[in-house]
Amino acid sequence: MSADPFPYRAGVKSAKGVTAMETEKFDVLVLGSGEAGKYIAWTLGAEGKRVALVERQYIGGSCPNIACLPSKNVIHSAKVAWYARHLNAFGMKPAGAGIDMTVVRDRKRTMVAGLIDVHEKRFAASHVELIRGQGVFVAPRTLSVELGAGGDRRLVTAETVVVSTGSRAVVPDIPGLREASPMTHVEQLELDRLPGHLVILGGGYIGLEFAQAMVRFGAKVTVLDQSPRLLMREDEDVVTALAERLVNEGVHLRLGVTLDSVAGRSGDAVTLRVTGKDGSEEIEATHILAAAGRAPNTDAIGLEAAGIAVTSTGHIKVDASLRTSASGVYAVGDCAGSPHFTHIAFDDHRVVLRAVRGEKPTTLGRQVPYTLFTDPELAHVGLHEHEAKRQGVNYRLAKLPMAAVLRTRTLGETAGFLKALIGEDDRILGFTALGVGAGELLAPVQLAMATGLPYTALAELIVTHPTLTEGLVYLFSAVPAK
Repeated sequence: MSADPFPYRAGVKSAKGVTAMETEKFDVLVLGSGEAGKYIAWTLGAEGKRVALVERQYIGGSCPNIACLPSKNVIHSAKVAWYARHLNAFGMKPAGAGIDMTVVRDRKRTMVAGLIDVHEKRFAASHVELIRGQGVFVAPRTLSVELGAGGDRRLVTAETVVVSTGSRAVVPDIPGLREASPMTHVEQLELDRLPGHLVILGGGYIGLEFAQAMVRFGAKVTVLDQSPRLLMREDEDVVTALAERLVNEGVHLRLGVTLDSVAGRSGDAVTLRVTGKDGSEEIEATHILAAAGRAPNTDAIGLEAAGIAVTSTGHIKVDASLRTSASGVYAVGDCAGSPHFTHIAFDDHRVVLRAVRGEKPTTLGRQVPYTLFTDPELAHVGLHEHEAKRQGVNYRLAKLPMAAVLRTRTLGETAGFLKALIGEDDRILGFTALGVGAGELLAPVQLAMATGLPYTALAELIVTHPTLTEGLVYLFSAVPAK
């Protein structure tokens, strides 16, 4: 090996006469333009720091390109398709013309193009140099960036480096599955024709959101999962109600089964052999969507050369301030093992900014709210009821059907319920909403929980009628007395 730790340093002749590349120095260097990385870059760039951000493919990361926002765009198209089949309930005649998936896809593409434009303008406005290419660590806080197929490279370094490389969908190692070229969420969002029979591997967030959407478009959908029931972390009453809704809409749930092998090719014809409590059987389908988990994008980026340690799962090791084992290097978002939500990555950027500014940030004890964008939505923050029981936590339970929230009656969408766990000190321990617009109900409850307010602060609010948020007043007014 060369004694020169920077073999691409330009203007320096090596012993063999090869011209190396000059190392460009920045104040801050970010690898990956996901939620946390881009906000760190934009903030510090706008403050006058010399910032460079390296991105190999998706400007702005997965969320605006191939994940959160595109999937919700498609889910909304599916909701419109659902409305179209129920127009009689609103005094109109059903359209009945079917679904053109190219229109669904192009509507999503138009939105994504607009989001990319917003991101590019934000990078320019904050004076962040956006370097398009594959970045690999070649030394501490130093990246070699391959700019394209032509072999051009840049060597960049900084005193502060942030790794924000995200995660990717995992295709399980099952005989024949990878050879079948199953879709991940990326390809699912690019479908230009409706699958005849879509088999989804995994009954988690991604799997269930797509299952309902594709059924509403008119596809036959089967969900396979090894677990005996959906969403094992959720309370039984929530899962029962949501599963019933999905089944009633036409989703076939095959739970407690193992996928043994796959033959054929997704997009054409596939045969899946599964084993359950009643033995083995074969399922014929046209498409497969792998939605069985994610892996961090930490391999093949030279972390060893930078002195950055990883965990047994491949995530970058970080402390409560998201510092890695390498001096001056932080890791954020999915690649650092943070909960896989864009809003958590956004909070990661605030944690790192405080650390860079010499404050004492921490990720310990922070709220992790989430929403599953099925219809009805499932939103949650804090303690689940089954967790409280297992931990021996004393609580009072308030529960309210969504039909009691009068706004749902005007919409004709009364499915679901609200529930809250109240501690002995009258503080809110946990909150769950299963219903139309459930995700929008989280923030008021979160604010009360974060500030330590008693549940009565919400029960006594004067809230506009008729709104969904008004349901919080009804819910917390129904808390049993001590």
